[in-house]
Amino acid sequence: MHNRFKLTVILLFSLIFVVACSNNGSTEPSQNKRETQTPSENEELIISAAASLKDAMDVIQHTYEEEHPGITLKFNFGASGSLQQQISQGAPVDLFFSAADDKFDLLVKEGIIANEDGLDLLGNELVLVVPKENQSIKGFEDLVKESTGKISIGTPETVPAGKYTKESLKQMNLWKDVESKIVYAKDVRQVLSYVETGNIDAGIVYKTDALISNKIKVVSNADPATHSPIIYPVGIIKDSQHYEVAKDFYLYLQSDEALKVFEKYGFTIK
Repeated sequence: MHNRFKLTVILLFSLIFVVACSNNGSTEPSQNKRETQTPSENEELIISAAASLKDAMDVIQHTYEEEHPGITLKFNFGASGSLQQQISQGAPVDLFFSAADDKFDLLVKEGIIANEDGLDLLGNELVLVVPKENQSIKGFEDLVKESTGKISIGTPETVPAGKYTKESLKQMNLWKDVESKIVYAKDVRQVLSYVETGNIDAGIVYKTDALISNKIKVVSNADPATHSPIIYPVGIIKDSQHYEVAKDFYLYLQSDEALKVFEKYGFTIK
């Protein structure tokens, strides 16, 4: 009798153990299934963008991340030529937003950006800026005067604004006379900073950069006919680890909501 009771207890505990294991096994697949249904959660996009885009992109970033709480946008701002070289050398980037179509086209030719995943989105203008208190420089022709000191532009080889500036000054027959006065900068924001601090008598930047500063004034606009068209192309890196999310943000940049932000900051829409 005692042995029969002992056997019954053992069988009962064995049954409970089997049922418990069965229940655990049945819940795990459904949990795994729920996890695989949300692959876009906590994804980070890396966007390499021209320095002149920073203020507009700060606004767009805030709005986009609010509407897409699982996505984080990480920006690398700089000169388009330097950014292009980084991407060509394998830097982990999902989108490239350039201030020059020639830098962008190099990545297309290298097969890093597909033709169908890029477009010309924005335009800009070149302007001559001086410190607010400067009264002696009223136009490009004043740059050649002996009284005019240092002039800052972006390095033409890597900074599109510098390349456009050099073209424009050559077309105006001013380059030879001002070349010795030039202080080169790593990007347009550095040019702007030089002028704001008064360390430089004049600088040539994009109109969009001039609009964000209250320490400088625009004294002249460069004639668009004196330089190559200023075009801002944007595209998805073909080998992006987050291609679908990158495509969504790429399309968002073309939306009315985003384009209104770009226009507010002085860009023209292509």
